[in-house]
Amino acid sequence: MGERRVRGGFGWSRAGCQDESSSEGEREKRWAQLFHQLDVNQDGRIDVNELRSGLAAWGVVRTDVDELVRVSDTNHDGQLDFEEFTQYLRTHEKELRLMFHSLDNNNDGRIDVGEIQQSLQSLGVKVSLEQASRILQSMDRDGTMTINWNEWRDHFLFNPFHNMEEIAYFWKHSLVLDIGEHLTVPDEFSERERRAGLVWRQLVAGAIAGAVSRTGTAPLDRLKVFLQVHGSAGVSLWHGLQRMVQEGGIMSLWRGNGINVVKIAPESAVKFMAYEQIKWLIRGTKEGGTLKVQERFVAGSLAGATAQTIIYPMEVLKTRLTLRKTGQYAGMVDCAKQILHKEGVRAFYRGYVPNTIGIIPYAGIDLAVYETLKNAWLQRYCMGSADPGVLVLLGCGTVSSTCGQLASYPLALIRTRMQAQASTEGAPKLSMVGQFKHIVSQEGVPGLYRGIAPNFLKVIPAVSISYVVYEHMKKVLGVVS
Repeated sequence: MGERRVRGGFGWSRAGCQDESSSEGEREKRWAQLFHQLDVNQDGRIDVNELRSGLAAWGVVRTDVDELVRVSDTNHDGQLDFEEFTQYLRTHEKELRLMFHSLDNNNDGRIDVGEIQQSLQSLGVKVSLEQASRILQSMDRDGTMTINWNEWRDHFLFNPFHNMEEIAYFWKHSLVLDIGEHLTVPDEFSERERRAGLVWRQLVAGAIAGAVSRTGTAPLDRLKVFLQVHGSAGVSLWHGLQRMVQEGGIMSLWRGNGINVVKIAPESAVKFMAYEQIKWLIRGTKEGGTLKVQERFVAGSLAGATAQTIIYPMEVLKTRLTLRKTGQYAGMVDCAKQILHKEGVRAFYRGYVPNTIGIIPYAGIDLAVYETLKNAWLQRYCMGSADPGVLVLLGCGTVSSTCGQLASYPLALIRTRMQAQASTEGAPKLSMVGQFKHIVSQEGVPGLYRGIAPNFLKVIPAVSISYVVYEHMKKVLGVVS
């Protein structure tokens, strides 16, 4: 039923919609029908809850309801009376009509696939004809493969977009998931979303999801670090797990998780701010829409390197706390004091070079595989929408992140061993190249992938936990998908 409502338009569309030549009286009659349907308690006003539930019943699920009420509520009572409601519709329909005519290049009263593609390309968003067709099909109710004014108006009537750039962003869909590794390419936000406070709410939702996800998969993460540093050809996953439990009990499996959770907030904030600045430098302007894939790779890599440079001491603390023996440190502060006193400030940046170099293959492969898989799915399966669906996006994200980790894992292992050098008795104090030669000579090439099994084992549960918590927190914080 939900999908049929989306494809068929609002409940009033078939019987009550008039064409572009409708008189003012006919439009006001249609607006009165809408108001009556949304005013559930018939008190002459529509509040946020009534508007949200009414639009959801019509299948309008991607609307910023709070923003719509905010811009339309002229007397600031938190509700819309009939005059405010009709004024919003009158103004917004004019804006939509201007956008419709700007797309309708041949002035035939209909928008076709070529016109959608041309409009997006003029905004710097390159799409194929197949992708433009899917965008068109998401609005095409009569199956003509063109969009008339009624279809265009009904599709965007309750989305407070003011220009084609915002509508282009509406057609873009992205997810932010934390699987316990570096989130290399941050999400992008429009000016409207920034004004609505979406940025901090989505960052908070992502941070909470990441904290729960990392805590849930902490035993596998500690096992990975343990095998990276202490593993050998004869140490299995089960044997490594037993050794950790025997040394410190069940709760020792969560050692290092505290600092791993604490560093989410500063890392996400720095990465987002750096990404926005780098994006502005690349485009040369604060306007112009989203970045191309190759530009996102460059911006994401540089933003990730910037964030890692600032929070890297916390990465070193995380490794030391993860590998600590019972009673070795009293906590994060004590660990930092001991490192500073015994090894100096430079110890907080051990392994920084392989860590930074590893960002490049991780970011490049992660983004390239994600875009390739997503576009391959869209081209193979025509679902009547430009959005491949959340399960497909989750699958693409999981596979792409796994591929990125596989490519950068040897550098991650060398980084971890360098971070742990002073805490590992008898271990040689080696440089990045020295570590690489030592591992290959002592353990062979497979030694560069020591601990990768628990790393892969945690991907699916981490993505699942992160997604469920992230979606729940978005609802709690009012972030609209």
